[in-house]
Amino acid sequence: MILEANGIEKSYGALKVLHGIDLSVDEGETFAIIGPNGAGKTTLFKVLTGESPANSGVVRFRGQDVTKMSDFRRARLGFGRTFQVARIFPEVDVFTNVAIAVEARLSAEGRSPGRWWDWRASSQVALEVEEILERFGFARARWRTEARYLSHGDRKRLEFCIALATRPALLMLDEPTAGMSPSDRREMTGLLARLKRDGGVSIVMTEHDMDIIFELADRLMVLNYGEALATGEPAAVRRDPVVREVYLGQHHA
Repeated sequence: MILEANGIEKSYGALKVLHGIDLSVDEGETFAIIGPNGAGKTTLFKVLTGESPANSGVVRFRGQDVTKMSDFRRARLGFGRTFQVARIFPEVDVFTNVAIAVEARLSAEGRSPGRWWDWRASSQVALEVEEILERFGFARARWRTEARYLSHGDRKRLEFCIALATRPALLMLDEPTAGMSPSDRREMTGLLARLKRDGGVSIVMTEHDMDIIFELADRLMVLNYGEALATGEPAAVRRDPVVREVYLGQHHA
């Protein structure tokens, strides 16, 4: 088991957002968290990644208690994260965005190639960046494009590449296709399917597009007003009458 959370509760003042959430994610599993707006999905993500502390409950990563560990330290352990609004470095080019992440990982491992301002000075960094960008569909002609000029879909894809450059054991994807065009959504779904086939990383994701969820997820949890309505394999959750009534609707029956 790579991730386990027990009794997670979170409040903002008098507003209780999460009510005793329990979940577990196996090594290599793709686990989805779904629910209507305001269900607490992003808040749960923030607690799991260390961005926001829980009021009570325990989070464990590969058996280690990380409940009070910062998001920075969790990243060092093997957490990767993307956001609903892509977090990239807009003033530098595509290549450098990914190179920053590669160099940061190498530095954390005590293997810094040095000369951080000149990524070409390190063949190790350059080769790794090239492999990531080629693997996930960035044409070489766009590698020196400043990230601020990218489309929304390409910004999300770049953020995905940045997260993978840290070589996470657990990749947390918060609405990876949010705001994308239908063609960009199909492309991102293909990238995630490829990552899943290649193995080596566990994925926890939120997503509003149920077709994507049912295509990719091994198991899923349905949240509603901060409570877990159901957890299980997609087919079983899809048949759950309470879930259908609250969230999925009859067209997903």
